Amino acid sequence: MINSNTHTGPSFSLKNRLKRVLWNSICLILFKYSPAPFHAWRRFILRLFGAKIGSKVHVYGKVKIWAPWNLHLGDYCGIGNGVNLYSQDKIYIGKYAVISQGAHLCAGTHDYTKPGFPLLTKPIFIGDYAWIASEAFIHPGVTVGAGTVVGARSVVTADLPEWQVCSGFPCIPIKPRVNPYAVQ
Repeated sequence: MINSNTHTGPSFSLKNRLKRVLWNSICLILFKYSPAPFHAWRRFILRLFGAKIGSKVHVYGKVKIWAPWNLHLGDYCGIGNGVNLYSQDKIYIGKYAVISQGAHLCAGTHDYTKPGFPLLTKPIFIGDYAWIASEAFIHPGVTVGAGTVVGARSVVTADLPEWQVCSGFPCIPIKPRVNPYAVQ
């Protein structure tokens, strides 16, 4: 249950907060400092905490994950060191997608128009074959289309179409990306 007033108490239930304490403890001990090639080990730990993980997913040890039970990672996707998956809501990352170092996918915000700034969460969808480049920021509720490249340090505040190269603040499509997987 989510509290509607962040001034009067925590936004998440005691059960949720206790799960996150357990996750952060295990993460610190068994995940964060595991050797770089131990992707199978980190997949195992994430699955123990409810993440839906495809095959051959590469999640590096220095990835910060708020709630692994809200993650859906497609086959062969890669999540680089320094990525922040602020998964207060679901985050879906498609197959063969790449999330580069320092990117921040933020599935929660607050409604500043209401007293107490109630928490708002919205899922994030990253399409198959998409690439979120270094230090990009993805807002809650955003869908990045399949095959789309989001340029480094871009701020994505709205949905992006498929197979485009996008950049900026706010991030906008700049040019089409040729789909190398399309049947010729």
